[in-house]
Amino acid sequence: MLNEIYEDLESGSDKAITRLRRELARIRTGRANPSILEGITVDYYGQPTPLSQAASIKVPEPRLLTITPWDKSLIGPIERAINMSDLGLSPSNDGSLIRLPIPALTQERRQELAKAARKAAEDARIAVRNARRDANDLVKSLEKDKEISEDEMHRGTAKVQELTDAAIRKIDDVLADKEKEILEV
Repeated sequence: MLNEIYEDLESGSDKAITRLRRELARIRTGRANPSILEGITVDYYGQPTPLSQAASIKVPEPRLLTITPWDKSLIGPIERAINMSDLGLSPSNDGSLIRLPIPALTQERRQELAKAARKAAEDARIAVRNARRDANDLVKSLEKDKEISEDEMHRGTAKVQELTDAAIRKIDDVLADKEKEILEV
């Protein structure tokens, strides 16, 4: 029973860390990275389609993305979708391909992005702490229902805390890497 609780806690922590990595991948760092276009969808024959499924996205230079749609009629809708997004980037097209220059970030903007990364990390920590609370509640209810002894309950809550600390360390490591990337000039 305790092992199931530990597995659920680890699973919840892993989901929070995966979600954090996905959110951090969308934060611009001043370098071209196709993942910044992940949230953008294009109207493709009446269906909202992720940009990555409607076009080829390449990084020919450190500060440039090129987007080559599979269907040339998508150039306009892709350009509109990028302009309407919250990325703040200006696409230009030559009829067959869209160039998306990534401007260098100002120090002030880097600080804002680092702050957004810290907020995303704090949200992940909160999710892990909520999973810890749920796990501790389950361990205590097992002891209350006389399914485990008081000593096993104390060992169980200690193990839950140990797993939580490990997950929070992972979150802090992911955040430190992203902050370093953002603040690097």
